[in-house]
Amino acid sequence: MNEFTLPVWVVAAAKSATNILIGNKYQDTEIINLPNKEESVRVPISSSALLDNGQKSLAVSHCQSGLSLDVTRGLEIWAYIQLTKSTSHSGKIVENGFPDWLDFHAGYGVGKFESSGQPCISQFARDLLCINLYPLLPKDCSIKLEIVLPEGKARALKTSNKAFGVVDGLSLIGTQAEVQISASPEQLKNCLEILQQKCSESTFDGCLTFVIGENGMDLALRFGLPAKQIIKTGNWLGPLLVAAAENGVKKLLLFGYHGKLIKLSGGIFHTHHHLADGRLEILTSLAVREGISLDLVQLISKATSVENALLALESKKKEDVALIWGRMAKEIEIQSLSYVNRYLSSSMEIGSVLFDRQRQIRWAGFKGLKQINSLGLILK
Repeated sequence: MNEFTLPVWVVAAAKSATNILIGNKYQDTEIINLPNKEESVRVPISSSALLDNGQKSLAVSHCQSGLSLDVTRGLEIWAYIQLTKSTSHSGKIVENGFPDWLDFHAGYGVGKFESSGQPCISQFARDLLCINLYPLLPKDCSIKLEIVLPEGKARALKTSNKAFGVVDGLSLIGTQAEVQISASPEQLKNCLEILQQKCSESTFDGCLTFVIGENGMDLALRFGLPAKQIIKTGNWLGPLLVAAAENGVKKLLLFGYHGKLIKLSGGIFHTHHHLADGRLEILTSLAVREGISLDLVQLISKATSVENALLALESKKKEDVALIWGRMAKEIEIQSLSYVNRYLSSSMEIGSVLFDRQRQIRWAGFKGLKQINSLGLILK
């Protein structure tokens, strides 16, 4: 079975629809070229047809994301294509982040940032669309593309999208073509191989950044962290912390969503919820240690989720929220180094940087702040 991330299936549908519209014969697979690599993948297409007397086209693909519990598995994707006359296009990037020859529309079921209304789509997905559609672009034309995910809005309710400020559907935030199951042993093996490879390169400067998932990867790149030092770990943080020390890493940055990394501050180093949660208990403990008032501590302990606890706190005393998460960032750094030193003696500097449910980078431990400042980056 072909197991690819959602952006690959979206691009495959868009490419099939474009091919049909410019007069090419329908194929039940599309060859999708990948960014920055001399390779491609072959992706199945369910159907493709002309609409409106040949003025538009529609192609359909179905996301095959493997046997994981990925919410996108089996998701149906519609790509509508229309060509519009354009006297010239420079390739200049416009407001929505696409070149001026590609008019991208997030249709029903595609997630959008609540704050701006812009589609939630990663740079990888943008690049993938441009690389595969531009060679098909007729002279003096632009492409109008609308992506529709008929089940996207309903399926998004099973994700943390709303916690990240994304509404109305699923995000198109894949950062690579192949599916990786964040809690699988195979994911750990792959990450260990990537880590060892990075550390053995002649240009390796001793610095790495760990992100857990696609949201972290996307935001880390947008923030300006060097792509060459980023590894997407999935949930296997404990073994990878030790492996980083073993492979000579001098400075390690843990960059992630506070709702995930909070577990590290409580000594839990595999972050998948099927193995351990305890986040509310950890949050309560952090609040007590910061001297938060008893009534607010009780408010936290009775909440149904970390997100609900934070919302309740913010409505009463925002400054206490900052104290708690500042304490958490500090504890992540302390507990992570302590975890590594259970297995080997290490002076590796571990920093932490946290973003909130609106994808705003908000908090950092002392060492995390030091590391990002050394890169010329600052917290807003």
